[in-house]
Amino acid sequence: MSEFSLQQDSVAGARTLDQGDSLHQFRQEFVFPKTKAGENLLYFAGHSLGLMPKKAKEYVNAELDDWGRHGVEGHFHAKYPWLPYHENITESFARLVGAKASEVVAMNTLTVNLHLMMVSFYQPTAKRFKILIENNTFPSDKYAVDSQARLHGFDPKESIVELKPRPGQITVAPEDIEEQIRNLGDSLALILLGNCNYLSGQCFPFEKIAKAGHAVGAKVGFNLAHGAGNLKMNLHEWSADFAVWCSYKYLNAGPGGIAGAFIHENHLGKKDIPRFEGWWGHDKTTRFKMGPQFDPLKTAEAWQLSNPPIFQLASLRASMELFDRATMEELRKKSDRLSSYLEWLLKKKCQNSLEVVTPAVGSRGAMLCVKAKKNPRQLYESLKAKNVIVDFREPDILRICPAPLYISFTDVFQLTEIFQEALA
Repeated sequence: MSEFSLQQDSVAGARTLDQGDSLHQFRQEFVFPKTKAGENLLYFAGHSLGLMPKKAKEYVNAELDDWGRHGVEGHFHAKYPWLPYHENITESFARLVGAKASEVVAMNTLTVNLHLMMVSFYQPTAKRFKILIENNTFPSDKYAVDSQARLHGFDPKESIVELKPRPGQITVAPEDIEEQIRNLGDSLALILLGNCNYLSGQCFPFEKIAKAGHAVGAKVGFNLAHGAGNLKMNLHEWSADFAVWCSYKYLNAGPGGIAGAFIHENHLGKKDIPRFEGWWGHDKTTRFKMGPQFDPLKTAEAWQLSNPPIFQLASLRASMELFDRATMEELRKKSDRLSSYLEWLLKKKCQNSLEVVTPAVGSRGAMLCVKAKKNPRQLYESLKAKNVIVDFREPDILRICPAPLYISFTDVFQLTEIFQEALA
């Protein structure tokens, strides 16, 4: 039985839901793209690129001003000194992914961090060399693991194993994942899964996966590209070996925003761990003595290579302040209610034309993936012409993301009305 009533299938009902939403005021913190008439577009693509926080421009401009005012001395004398600027993000990232501050760092971009983590945590042998990844994994992840296998002299066709959904299914049963891990046994070197699949929207039981992977002697890493800022996580308690994420999707840091990494404290403070090294990972107290020997920091910062881009950090800081105020716990509650409202309305209005392929609440994040039964590309173009921004993936998947920081129940209702018009 639905949690929504017939009265909520109306713009008045949607507005009533917005009035009861404790996070509704955060919508005012973002800049919405506009139609030619100056009205907000219906923006449901936060899984691809989050909207711009209004303070992002202020924070980036402040750093531009300090660059002009101080030059190189901005590293020490800017209002937010550049030398330790990435540390402004550390506590926020720790809260975001359920980690200790020593276990997280803002650095690089997503696939760069993925490679850096595999340098440390994919150490194959003749017997233990396989990497378990998602089915329908994002192409960049597949390119990364394939190239890492080849780097170590292995054929990706033999060493890269994809999760197996049941016949006719796009998602994978959680019990089947654990069984596949057990079956791979001591041939499995690394589990590398996204915690929210980019094509189906399915999220995985990470704690159980980490436990199953460690039980067979494998390292366990997670790609949180669609998880950071979307799902509630507890990476430290789950004992994940590492995780990586980008910040331009749910974290609203802007195109090419600086990424993040988590390394469990079990692996910190070790000088002999395999790792690519650079001067920004060196002990801060002696970094500028410019010595010839690398002395790693005893935190996740040891994996840093170079000083980070300050303007990207500034825009990320603007967004992370909003996450700290909203909290992931409250965002998850609203997200589940928003996606449930969207699913209820789509099934009510468009059941003969659309199929929701994303699992139910509890096994998904904010994004709903729907399969268009007829003319999917034409449907996508029709939505676009009606000032709706969603995402299309060949051959027939529309990805729709009611991001809870800035999407309203009224937005969701208007979207389903336009879907109904477009399908007619």
